[in-house]
Amino acid sequence: MRGERATVLRLARALGAAWRWLRAASGDDAYERYLAHHVREHADRLPLSRRAFFRESQQRKWSGVSRCC
Repeated sequence: MRGERATVLRLARALGAAWRWLRAASGDDAYERYLAHHVREHADRLPLSRRAFFRESQQRKWSGVSRCC
């Protein structure tokens, strides 16, 4: 019984780590990372809302020169 519980806990930790890696690799955790940075570096100012952060990141991504060469 104890061994099964330990196995389930290890599996849960591994799945959690895989999920965090996937979110980081895909950029899905960008807003959370932005908030953590904002608290550390700009605590005197209010952070952007999730919607404003996404809009700004999309503008930054798609404005300017967008060609391969």
